[in-house]
Amino acid sequence: MAFIIQTALTLGCIYSLVALALFLSYRVLDIADLTTDGCFVLGMAVAVTAAIGGHPVLGLLLAVIAGGAAGFVTAFLQTRMGVPSILAGIVTNTGLYTINLMVMGFSSNASLLKQATVFTMFREIVPLGTWSQLILAAVTALAAMAAVRWFLSTRLGLSIRATGDNREMVAASSINPRFTITVGLVVANCFTALSGALAGQLQKSADINSGTGIVVIGLACLIIGETVIGGRKSITRNIAACLAGNIIYRFIYALILQTRILPIECLKLMTAVIVALAIAAPTLRDNAAVMNRARRELK
Repeated sequence: MAFIIQTALTLGCIYSLVALALFLSYRVLDIADLTTDGCFVLGMAVAVTAAIGGHPVLGLLLAVIAGGAAGFVTAFLQTRMGVPSILAGIVTNTGLYTINLMVMGFSSNASLLKQATVFTMFREIVPLGTWSQLILAAVTALAAMAAVRWFLSTRLGLSIRATGDNREMVAASSINPRFTITVGLVVANCFTALSGALAGQLQKSADINSGTGIVVIGLACLIIGETVIGGRKSITRNIAACLAGNIIYRFIYALILQTRILPIECLKLMTAVIVALAIAAPTLRDNAAVMNRARRELK
């Protein structure tokens, strides 16, 4: 049981960075960025390939830089080429498939055997066994959340928030919305790539299909967290919801695996059901409130 809790918490912390990225793009900038799937694999491929070469820490840095570059391409297509945001993400995501293959030596997967990772290196510093993985993942997630909270309170961060609220007003206020959109998408994809890099070094492998559905799951986890914590107008609560939603989702997933309520072959279907319910939760809650109010008025 302890192992299940530890795994759920560790994965929840690592994948919370994806939800944090989607919070920046989807909630703050009000842009549907579909670069997430390919960018996640890009970070994983870069970090694992660098670790194979004996540079796991450098791999994380290179993964973040690569993710920022992917976000810049998406932003460039939107702001300079006039491509709609959804199509820009799809175009970048399609191109990243080949880039990811190139990073892994035109192989569909890459594996770490006895090479060191940031988790094995940290375990030597903090000799707590597998619990050291949770500590490193939690510290990274909390540091990222604190950094985003600070960034959104700066002048540039406030400009990005204003761009998401009213782009025309921002343009009339002598703020360049092209620049703020570019910065926002670059930062968001940096966090996505960092999540992929940590996940790849944790599981000691990278696969070309690892990012399939990440954007949907990340968005669902964000909505789960917002539903549980509440306060969608509070930046701090929204950021905390990224972590809370992922932990809850991972616990549900682990519970299904442990209890074997469903066969393993049905996990994808169960994931789809959880995601659908999470996304529909705010609407279902509002409809329930309207029905309850109508019943009280009838009485």
